[in-house]
Amino acid sequence: MSNPKRVRVVAAAIAALAVPAGLLVTAPTASAAATAAYNGLCGSGYVVVNSAAIANVGTVYLTYNSKTGKNCVVTKRNTVGSPTYMFAYLNVVGRPETEAAVDEGQYRSYAGPVYKYAPGVCVEWGGGIGTWQTFNASSNCGRAAAKTLYAGKDVKFRDRHQR
Repeated sequence: MSNPKRVRVVAAAIAALAVPAGLLVTAPTASAAATAAYNGLCGSGYVVVNSAAIANVGTVYLTYNSKTGKNCVVTKRNTVGSPTYMFAYLNVVGRPETEAAVDEGQYRSYAGPVYKYAPGVCVEWGGGIGTWQTFNASSNCGRAAAKTLYAGKDVKFRDRHQR
């Protein structure tokens, strides 16, 4: 399966699994010392509102700009290296007429930024580095509970549940 198809398949899996409430699946967390720094990659006015480790290889950041109403996602590697497959994914929940914002390719440091206008609306977001991926659905929408639906390697769902 090619990488663009893999992102679409995983995004469809997120939509199919978004129904169960309170489901939380996480990837192995990176140590604080190894966490990739956000470094303002989305631009001026964006504040980190959520993040998730991608195994021990990097972090995906969800940011928000309250002046523009836009969310932004960036996937950042812990260390710059030779180009490897990476992606950043962002979609608005409940708006099937809009396409997800995806940046994917062979990158040395980070994928993204990708943007979506979503004030007061839930978003799905995630990222991947190499074969490791992390996705979150129905998160950052005010009082609604965040659900990490998938985090792992090679589109195989993990079994660790929390919350």
